[in-house]
Amino acid sequence: MIERLAIIGVGLIGGSLARALRAAGAVGEIVGCGRSLDNLERALELGVVDRITRNPAEAVREADMVFLAVPLGAMRGALAAMRYSLRPEAIVTDGGSVKCSVVDDARAVFGSVPPRLVPGHPIAGTEHSGVEASFAELYRERRVILTPLAETDPEAVARVTAMWEACGAEVTAMSVAHHDEVLAATSHLPHMLAFGLVDSLARMRENDEIFRYAAGGFRDFTRIASSNPVMWRDICLANREALSAMLARFGVEMTDLAESIRRADGEHLLEIFARAKAARDRYVDQARSVHDDADRSADQT
Repeated sequence: MIERLAIIGVGLIGGSLARALRAAGAVGEIVGCGRSLDNLERALELGVVDRITRNPAEAVREADMVFLAVPLGAMRGALAAMRYSLRPEAIVTDGGSVKCSVVDDARAVFGSVPPRLVPGHPIAGTEHSGVEASFAELYRERRVILTPLAETDPEAVARVTAMWEACGAEVTAMSVAHHDEVLAATSHLPHMLAFGLVDSLARMRENDEIFRYAAGGFRDFTRIASSNPVMWRDICLANREALSAMLARFGVEMTDLAESIRRADGEHLLEIFARAKAARDRYVDQARSVHDDADRSADQT
């Protein structure tokens, strides 16, 4: 049971955590903190939080759990603002999409990584933002990755794991570097492709006609281009080495595809498409199997 949870950044991610923990009866008081007073007041009206403040130092005072859900570019400032108000036993965790930058920010602020800091990343979200977009089921049957370091207190890791499991999430652990490489490929690269495609088409002279005739596949693929631009700018800068490597690799693949089309090399195109289809179908089958197993387990309890 979390007695007092301080959430720094009460938007989709932070607000959904608050809603999920409250629905599970796993939290006492929730203190919300952020820059936008309108958003904080709305969080209070919706019952997402119990108290609000725009001062991180005030928000974390007497909290036993602190969750940072701010853009990566604001992470260091938030850590610095709360540094001297944290209880010695308080656990700090976050929802940032790039873990190396969070760890670097913690070292810069505290001089070393605090033993009760547990870097984390819930693999969940939508293209919407703000507390009104939050909902209690966001993390249900979703993965949360924790990236504890050698100096991280195991008890703190256990507490953060229990927090996410109370939200219905599956918690896994991996190293900071491996997390950032995996997310560069599976999350950050797809967002770059969506942003790049929509921006490229928007700058074409006939863009009105192009978007008018866009079908469902275009809308599905580009949905994530409606995500928060500031957040994704920060993610790109924070994970620039892994992401730029993935973009370079993808560029080679796209060049090969373009050359195959130009040469009318149907055999090579079929090879690419068949390999991609098999990989995608296998992924869908595995995901379906996991959800079916979860459903069967729930039926037996």
